[in-house]
Amino acid sequence: MLLALDTTTEILHLALIQGDRVWARRVLSGVGRGHSELLIPALNEVMAEAGAAPRDLSGVAACLGPGGFTSLRIGVATAEGFGLAGLPTWGFSAFALRAEALVQAGVTGPFWILLDGQRSEAFHQRWEAGPRTAAAKHPLTTLPGRVGDEDWWAPEAFAPRVEAVLPAHRLTPANEGAATLAGLVALARRVSQGPPEAPLVPFYLRETDAEVNFPLAASHLSEALRKGVAR
Repeated sequence: MLLALDTTTEILHLALIQGDRVWARRVLSGVGRGHSELLIPALNEVMAEAGAAPRDLSGVAACLGPGGFTSLRIGVATAEGFGLAGLPTWGFSAFALRAEALVQAGVTGPFWILLDGQRSEAFHQRWEAGPRTAAAKHPLTTLPGRVGDEDWWAPEAFAPRVEAVLPAHRLTPANEGAATLAGLVALARRVSQGPPEAPLVPFYLRETDAEVNFPLAASHLSEALRKGVAR
């Protein structure tokens, strides 16, 4: 039984996968609540539905980012906790997850995955049967020159800011929640066929606010610690 997790946005996605059977949840964080409060209860609910217990798990696949700094770490730390208990772990990027969700919704490429990079910036990567550019971040105002007239997808909360500079070609799957869960399941199954990763390293793609505001205090950190390992 494989556990799949995505905690990179305000919406928590998780799934238990056993052969062809799937038990999944999509949980939206409420005001004053976060994944630190919601993840374990949601996991317990899914396990109860599946008639399973933590001892029944055979591995964990987790989204490593980029995404919200705190929410991302909660998912990675949970997966790492299972890893410390002896379970194999695998990671995948938020770009790969969203691209797989679009594929599950019947979208063919090419298209761009655009994620909220904060500070009026976007994280972006172009996909067509796999990544076609390296993941990067640039100001929102530069997106027209990069994306051109190709299709793009962005999370619902971030999409209006993207539409201000890219008013056309937005991808909006009819049931984005179902597509994301289907993408999570398909991607977890695929990555779990490869060698496990240990430890799982978050992929931030940018420095934290503390590192930006106090660069000298963070100058000793490696690029991998500051931005994570690119995927």
